[in-house]
Amino acid sequence: MKRITSSLLSVAAVLGLSGQVQAADPELTVFDWAGWDIAGLTEKYAEKNGDRPTYAFFGDDDEAFQKVSSGFKADVAHPCVASLPRYKAAGLIEPWDVSKIPEFANIHPPLLESSVVKDDQGVWFIPTDYAYTAIAYNTKEVTADEVASLQVFTDPKFAGRISLPDSSDDIWSLAFLATGVTNWDNVTDEQFQAAADWLRQVHPNVRAYWADPAEMSQLMATGEVLVAWSWNDGVALLQDEGFPIGFNRTPKEGAATWYCGYVNIKDAPGKEEKAYDFINSLLDHGSAKAILDAIGYAISNDAALKEIPEAELKAAFVDPVQGTMLAQTPVTAEFREKMIEEFENIKAGF
Repeated sequence: MKRITSSLLSVAAVLGLSGQVQAADPELTVFDWAGWDIAGLTEKYAEKNGDRPTYAFFGDDDEAFQKVSSGFKADVAHPCVASLPRYKAAGLIEPWDVSKIPEFANIHPPLLESSVVKDDQGVWFIPTDYAYTAIAYNTKEVTADEVASLQVFTDPKFAGRISLPDSSDDIWSLAFLATGVTNWDNVTDEQFQAAADWLRQVHPNVRAYWADPAEMSQLMATGEVLVAWSWNDGVALLQDEGFPIGFNRTPKEGAATWYCGYVNIKDAPGKEEKAYDFINSLLDHGSAKAILDAIGYAISNDAALKEIPEAELKAAFVDPVQGTMLAQTPVTAEFREKMIEEFENIKAGF
């Protein structure tokens, strides 16, 4: 256990750099999730430009948007698609010229179907990665039957032994699914209230709301937490350490799926052509294995993903899921603010 804990603490030191800058090429600043400065994703960029991009990090989508909208200067940013409408509405981004992105033709078609992603003005968002939010659990202490339902989070047996993400998107995907909503595009006031009531029921059971996957992994590695609502990467960290971790993506109510990608910041300080070099490097076929190995996500490039053996995809929990999935699709700015405000009230005990 000491080996697992010390190793994960080292990972946390890397992943917990929200807001800090890792300087390299001064002509391209990538505003990204903590832990996304994965060397294998920028091999082609470095070959062409002599160095890797400069990175600045954020911890969640709400933090990222607040910083960009407050004047933080970057060339590209990496939101998940549910957050995209805010960037468009605020006039912070401009369309990509997909003629400069050869692998764009291989992007998984459903990821481009939203009118928020692509409209008559162009393509506003380049999908690059996707995965799931589902039930992670300690397989030595928790049985598969106990995590067969999302109601495990309300079970008194696990009071003080569960962890949930400190993210409005992920927390509401859980609450909606748990209360019978599988599509959040047109949630009624009654459905929203039912989900909020469920979260208030769960709140006393929560040991901690995790801010990044390394934090969640540490909580599980030390034994403080037995069950968590988790992304793939927290599970991948624990798998790498040989920890007895399960990841149930098919509870009876369902799990969540999401995808993220890059936006082209308007009036950015760096060189525009390097933004395209970065995207092309990330969508390169060699990046598929790098993303999977580093954080357990699938690349959006179907042609590249097909080069990875099915057994490896299954082991990383990014193979297709047959159960119910709530897709974290784009939501209106008003609905997002409603989710954020109510979640803050719940955490505060109101």
